[in-house]
Amino acid sequence: MSKPSHQPPPEAPPAPAAGDGAWRWLPVLLLIVVAALAIGLGVQRQLSLSALVEHRDAIKGWVDGHLLLALAGYGLLYVLVVAFSIPVAAALSIAGGFLFGWPLSATLSAIAATIGAVIVFEIVKTSFGAALAARSGPLVQRLSRGFAENAVSLMLFLRLTPVFPFWAVNAVAGLCRVPLRTFVLTTTVGIIPGSIAFALIGAGLDGVIDDQAMAFKICAAQNGEANCHLSLSPAMLISPELLWGLTALGAVALLPLLARLWKGRPT
Repeated sequence: MSKPSHQPPPEAPPAPAAGDGAWRWLPVLLLIVVAALAIGLGVQRQLSLSALVEHRDAIKGWVDGHLLLALAGYGLLYVLVVAFSIPVAAALSIAGGFLFGWPLSATLSAIAATIGAVIVFEIVKTSFGAALAARSGPLVQRLSRGFAENAVSLMLFLRLTPVFPFWAVNAVAGLCRVPLRTFVLTTTVGIIPGSIAFALIGAGLDGVIDDQAMAFKICAAQNGEANCHLSLSPAMLISPELLWGLTALGAVALLPLLARLWKGRPT
């Protein structure tokens, strides 16, 4: 009879070095501070569609003369906006369609949004996510494990359904420690329909801007410029039908998960 093999016990994970816990939270603090500073300084107003309307000719002329530089700047700006969770991504997507045309804008915004999302995801995963995994009880662990096991369906649902804020989905995925490959794949695929839709809206923005400019001139002639404002926002351009269509796509993404739950139900 063969003797049982004796395997050495698994090595214990190395103890964290002193100060590691504090350093782990620095990226989170940086995100919070920069986001608060950006909002406090009015970055949202500077990157709004109203600002695009006001400076349309100057911006369009500069982009036409420096296309490659404009594309690089737009991509970098989009990454930073998503990474710092500044709520102007929809306006940027629409502006990109206006400035670059919908095919180029949709592609660039989807890539940039994915990069920015990965930054937030990794920071949350290695700070809040790591702390939660180390201190959570059985219930939280089961919920996190369930999310991770059904990550593809759930992530596609959250990405496609416009009711869920983009930054919140990044944070939830990091907290639940979704695999990076799954996060990147579902984020990229899940934001493609919205990226195309917003870029298409932007590609047809010229007529809307002309209407706004004419309304401003009429208002200024009647009431004075000080009492009139050029205003345009994504909410004025995104139709309920578009939102319902994206929500329906999100519901389709849940079908594989619902089918598994149906097969596993007790009889």
